[in-house]
Amino acid sequence: MPRVENETFYSAALQKYGLTCKALHWNSEQSQNLRFKILLSLVRDEISTCKVVDIGCGFGDLYHFMKSKPLQYIGIDVMDEMVEEAKKRTGCEILTLDGLYDELPLADYYFCSGAMNIMQKFETHLFIQNCYKASKKGFIFNILEGDDESLVYNYFKEYEIKALAKQLGAKCEIKKGYMHKDISVGLFK
Repeated sequence: MPRVENETFYSAALQKYGLTCKALHWNSEQSQNLRFKILLSLVRDEISTCKVVDIGCGFGDLYHFMKSKPLQYIGIDVMDEMVEEAKKRTGCEILTLDGLYDELPLADYYFCSGAMNIMQKFETHLFIQNCYKASKKGFIFNILEGDDESLVYNYFKEYEIKALAKQLGAKCEIKKGYMHKDISVGLFK
């Protein structure tokens, strides 16, 4: 079970902020876009030749941020309201699935920006394993970095990420320093 119930966490923000990046718990569109930029800088192929899954897609904002569109984009989210909005905004296939428990579609790359921030540690490990397993080339995500002392947010240390990568047999690339307490990770096959 997440530290905070997912539906409650996002529903309250949707009521307060409407269909904006703040409803997804981003400080601003600029901070959301900076995270997207760093995630995309980790891709090892031309994105337009890849099948991409954006898990925890929210409104599908990553799709619109991509300068060249992937060969195929699939968004996944657990909240029906976000799934419906992402379908409208992207015109792409958007699925209601849970990355912890549901079978995930196969893709070249999986991306995740922010969706693991309220999970428990063991859930985060399972989520990363599931997304990595469903990817042909890699799983690229951002996560909060620091001491895990929050009652709401999930924090990891760099050495924990590297240990998980080793356990998965993944090549690990980490980018940090672009934003306080935020790291982006590429786990590659």
